[in-house]
Amino acid sequence: MREGLIIKGYGGFYYVRTGEKTWCCRGRGRLRLGQNLLTGDRVQFTPLDKGEGVIEEIKERKNALPRPPVANVDQVISVVSLAHPDPDLKLLNRSLVLCELEKLSIVICFNKIDLIDSSQAKDLEDIYRKAGYHTVFTSALEGRGLEQLRQVIAGKISVLSGPSGVGKSTLLNSLDPNLSLETGEISRKLKRGKHTTRYVELIPLCDGFVADTPGFSSLELPTIKRTELGRCFPEINEFAGQCRFYDCIHLDEPDCEVKNALEQGLISRARYHDYKQFMEEIISKERIYE
Repeated sequence: MREGLIIKGYGGFYYVRTGEKTWCCRGRGRLRLGQNLLTGDRVQFTPLDKGEGVIEEIKERKNALPRPPVANVDQVISVVSLAHPDPDLKLLNRSLVLCELEKLSIVICFNKIDLIDSSQAKDLEDIYRKAGYHTVFTSALEGRGLEQLRQVIAGKISVLSGPSGVGKSTLLNSLDPNLSLETGEISRKLKRGKHTTRYVELIPLCDGFVADTPGFSSLELPTIKRTELGRCFPEINEFAGQCRFYDCIHLDEPDCEVKNALEQGLISRARYHDYKQFMEEIISKERIYE
C-alpha cells in the first residue's frame, strides 16, 4: 500500500496525490460509500492499473471542518468582500467561531480593497486586529496585497472560506494565472455571487496546498454550552477570567470585566452585538434539548 493525500472527491471517486502523481480511487468496504472520506484526508491505498486505486484506510486526522468539509488544514483564510457584495461581518464572525472551536489558525483576507476608501479599511482592520486576528487587504484587480497573501499560504495547507462572490477563485488565479479557475459575476438581482466552485479541491500553490471551496450564505452554530462561546471570541476571552463569577456569560451579570472592557472601547461593540445574538441562539438550543 501507499500513503497519499485526497485532493478532491466527487461522484464516488477520490483523487489521491502522491508526489507529482494523482490516482483515481474508490473506497473499499464502508469507505466505498464515501463514509468519512474528506478532501485533505491522508489515506492508505492500493494502486491498481491505469492510475486507479482502492482506499483501504484513513489516517488519523488532526482536525476537520464541517463546512467547508475538509480535513487536516493548517489554517483558514476567511475571505471577505469589501464591496460588490458588501461585507457580511455577521457571517464572518460565525465562521470565526467555528474555526476557534476547532482551534485553527485564522487569517482574514479583506478583498476588493480598490473599491472602498482607506478609512473604511482602517475601521475593519482596527476591529479584527484588536480581536487578535491577522488581517490581509487585497485587490486581485490591482495586484495589491498578493505578495503578503503568498507569504501567508507558503508551505501550508490552507482553506479559502467565504460566501460566493467574494473573489476566492479570482485571488487564486492572480497568485497563479496557470490555474485558470472559473470565476463568476455578481448577480444583479440578488446582489451576491454565483457558485462557481462546486466541490472542495486542494490546489498546489506556493509549496503548499490551498482549498478553493464552494461559497455559502449561511452557517449554523454547533450545539455548545453557553460558557464556551466567550472562548471563541479572543477579545472577550482575554477579560473573561477577571469576572466576579467563573461562569459569567457577560450579559447582565454584576462585576463583569468584559462589560467594563466594552465600555472602555477595548472590545468592538459590533463584535459584542454578534456575541449576544449567538448567545441567544445557543440558549434557545439548550431549552429545546432540556
